[in-house]
Amino acid sequence: MSGEHREDDLVTFIQNPILRGFNPDPSIVRAGDDFYIATSTFEWFPGVQIHHSKDLVHWRLLSHPLVRVSQLNMLGNPDSCGVWAPCLSYDNGVFYLIYTDVKSRRGAFKDAHNYLVTATNIEGPWSEPIYLNSSGFDPSLFHDDDGRKWLVNMLWDHRKGRNSFAGIVLQQYDPAERRLISERKNIFAGTALGWTEAPHLYKKDGYYYLIVAEGGTMYNHAVSVARSRHIDGPYEVDPANPVLTSAGKPHLALQKAGHASIVETQNGEWYMVHLVGRPVKGPYCNLGRETAIQKCIWTEDGWLRLEGGGNDPRERVPAPLLPAHPFEPLPEKDDFDRPKLDVQWNSLRIPADESWLSLTERPGFARLRGMESLSSCHRQSL
Repeated sequence: MSGEHREDDLVTFIQNPILRGFNPDPSIVRAGDDFYIATSTFEWFPGVQIHHSKDLVHWRLLSHPLVRVSQLNMLGNPDSCGVWAPCLSYDNGVFYLIYTDVKSRRGAFKDAHNYLVTATNIEGPWSEPIYLNSSGFDPSLFHDDDGRKWLVNMLWDHRKGRNSFAGIVLQQYDPAERRLISERKNIFAGTALGWTEAPHLYKKDGYYYLIVAEGGTMYNHAVSVARSRHIDGPYEVDPANPVLTSAGKPHLALQKAGHASIVETQNGEWYMVHLVGRPVKGPYCNLGRETAIQKCIWTEDGWLRLEGGGNDPRERVPAPLLPAHPFEPLPEKDDFDRPKLDVQWNSLRIPADESWLSLTERPGFARLRGMESLSSCHRQSL
């Protein structure tokens, strides 16, 4: 997570991945001079990890927004359910976090409920959740320049013989009424790559840009882009699609490239964060799905491209023209000598409360009381 420095204290490159280990489905936003990335946490509590940077090179884990059971109750959630693909955005001094709580994913079904929480401080406190819909996962909120707010999510169709990934649907959200106020409209069916998900909307130079993940979350993962003059379409697909993928390129160190979002720096530079995996032996990525970053440019005819050409995810990326801002390195050992768990720790499905985890009964130790077995999806001391 570091780079080489120039004499003027700017960093020349970013080394990928920027968020190593279990940090999938990144959503990036800038608020003033600060950059934040939200990533999925699945069945681990607290929900959603938010990392912070000032230069896109150095990152620190800052906080978890979903810290109360009233915001995220995962008791009984199966493995790999829970929080999928959060979307973090910022508008008029307020942070908005959209997230899915997946309750089941067996067979043809996905019980996926989408919620919204807000905060005026990125470190919280975050509000109680507002229920949005359950039509599919990967919800994302777009703040239009006319003041209106729009929710997009992939539409899940469980019916036999149909494409379960049934397109990207759009609905207007009213912050005053705290609910969706329009019927959903399917605005994008996806491309031949299939598995169309993870939508994010952006607006630039009169176009609405829809960025989606396609190809599935494994080794055919890809980033596709489409655009329209109208938010509800029709959307034309980038003729050079996909704009990012490692599919069919086993020589690349960064595999599974997809599920992206973009951000503009204070100086007008553009970057894309995206999911990757680094295989160790065969198809296995021992560190899970991680977050990488690529520098982007816009072509004269208004399409997003990786700087340097092609669509390969690169391990070294040109850094933005921003002063270097490293953080203090994390200690390699936790002595459990504070009254609260460090932000690095998570527990499985349930909060780490005094009923089963104590930092005070034996100072300098974390004392755990056993509960249910490892086959349980309810209460475990993990």
